[in-house]
Amino acid sequence: MGERSDAMFKTTGSKWLLPVSEFLGFPIDQVNFIACQLFGLAVAFLFRLYLKPSHFNPLVRHMVATVLGTAFVVFCFGWYSAHILATVVVNYLIILKADINHVHRYSMVTAMGSLTVCHVSRVIIFNYGVPSTDFSGPLMMVTQKITTLAFQLHDGMCKKSEQLSSEQKLTAINERPSLLEYLSYNLNFLSILVGPCSNYNDYKDFIEGSHISRRLKQHSGSSNGHNSYDKTPDLSPLNAVCRKLLVCCGCMLLFLIVTRSLPITYNVDPDFINNADFLTRLTYAFFSIQAARPKFYFAWTLADAVNNAAGYGFLGIDENGKPSWDLVSNLNIVGIETATSFKTFIDNWNIRTGVWLKTVCYDRAPKHQLALTFILSALWHGVYPGYYFTFLTAIPITMAARAIRKSVRHHFLNSKSLKLGYDIVTWAATQLAICYTVMPFLLLSLDRTLIYYRSMFFHVHILSILAAFTLHGKHKPKSASSVSTKSPPPISSSSSPDLCQSVPCNNNDKKA
Repeated sequence: MGERSDAMFKTTGSKWLLPVSEFLGFPIDQVNFIACQLFGLAVAFLFRLYLKPSHFNPLVRHMVATVLGTAFVVFCFGWYSAHILATVVVNYLIILKADINHVHRYSMVTAMGSLTVCHVSRVIIFNYGVPSTDFSGPLMMVTQKITTLAFQLHDGMCKKSEQLSSEQKLTAINERPSLLEYLSYNLNFLSILVGPCSNYNDYKDFIEGSHISRRLKQHSGSSNGHNSYDKTPDLSPLNAVCRKLLVCCGCMLLFLIVTRSLPITYNVDPDFINNADFLTRLTYAFFSIQAARPKFYFAWTLADAVNNAAGYGFLGIDENGKPSWDLVSNLNIVGIETATSFKTFIDNWNIRTGVWLKTVCYDRAPKHQLALTFILSALWHGVYPGYYFTFLTAIPITMAARAIRKSVRHHFLNSKSLKLGYDIVTWAATQLAICYTVMPFLLLSLDRTLIYYRSMFFHVHILSILAAFTLHGKHKPKSASSVSTKSPPPISSSSSPDLCQSVPCNNNDKKA
C-alpha cells in the first residue's frame, strides 16, 4: 500500500500542489491538470473581457495565449514538454521550407512519427501503469492541429476552387501562418491540455475578433431573420459556460461516488471470474463502463467551457433563436446515454477527433477509406494492444448493426408501442455492445483483454459475425416511393454512410 501511495504522488511536472494532492488523495498529475484548467477558465474570462480585439492587436492576443499554454505544459509535464514544443517547431519549419505540394504528407509523417515514439516510450517506461495525465495527451492534440493545418494549407495553396468540397473551401488556408500564429494555434492555453482541435481559420477569426460575425454570416440563411451583421454583436457565453460547469460538477460527483467504487480491473479479477456467473459478470461490466464515462465527460466539458469563457466556440443561432456555443464541443452526453445504435453512440463521442479523421484521412484517401481511417485512429490513440482490439471488434459490430437495422427496423415503425419497444431493446443492445467493445480500450494489455473476452465467451464477436452473414443482402429493398417519402436523414459532415457507421462525424457546423 505504501508503494502505491508513493506512486500516486510522483510526477514529471511541478510539485507545488503536492500538499493538495496528499490531502485529497488524488495523483499529483491529476491535481496539476485540474488546477491548470481551472486557472485557464479564470484567465479565459479575463482574456475575453480585458483583452478584447477592439482594444488590443491580434499579436498581443496570440502572444498571451501562447505563453500561457506553454506555461501549462511545462507546469504539468516538466522537461517532457520539450517533446511537444520541439514537434511544433519542427513542423513549422516543414510548412515554411518544404515543397508546398507535399507539405501535408511531410507534416503527417513527422507529427505521427513523433507521437508514435511517445506512445512506444509509454509502454516501455510505464509498463501499462500509465499515469492519468501524461504528456502524450497534449501531444495527441498538437498532432491533430499540425496535420489539420497542413492539409488545409495544401488545399488553399495547391488546389483550385473546383477541386475542393464546400467544407474544404471554408477551411482552406491561403497563406502560411507566421511563427507566432502557428505557435498560438497549436499551444494556446484554451486547448493545449485536452483539446479540442478546431480549424485554423476559426481560431484566427477568434483572435482577430471576427469569429462571431463570420459564423453568423455563414448561417444567415437559417438564423431566424438574422440576415446581416455589419459589426460583431456582443453575445455573452456566460449561460453556456455556467451550464457546462454544472455538468462538470455533476460528473465530478459521479466520479467520486460511483466511478471509484467500480474499478474496471475488477472485470478481470480471477476470483470474480471464477465465482460469479455470466449474468453477474455482464452486469458488472455494464455498470463499470458506465461509471468510467464521467471522467471523460468532465475533462471534455471543462475544456469546452474554457473555450467558451474566452469567447471562442460560437456556432450560430439555433432553431429557437438563441446563441449556440457548441462549435468545439467534443461530446453530446444526452446523445451518448440515449443512443439506440452503434453509429449514434460514436457520432456523439469524441466528436472533434472524428472530424479530424474525416478531414485528413477519409476525405483524402483514394481507396480503402474506412480501413485507413481505422488504422490512423488506432495509431493516434497509441500502441497498446487493447486499442487495436477495440477497433477490430468494432468492425463486425458495425456490419451487424447495419444489417439488422436494414432488415428489421422497418417492421416496428407502424406502431408507437412497437417503436418504443424496439428503441428500448436497441438501446440495451447498443450499450452492452459498447461496453464489450471499449473494455480492452481501458484494460490496455493483451493478457487482460484476452482474459476478459474469454470470460465473456466472445459472445458479441460470435453474434455479430453470425448476424452480419445471415442478414447480408436480405434487407428490405428500397422502392422509389419509399425513398421519396421518407424523412431526410440527420445532416452530417460526412457524405459517406460507411464513415458515419464507424467514425464519429461532427454535425455542429450544420446545426445552426
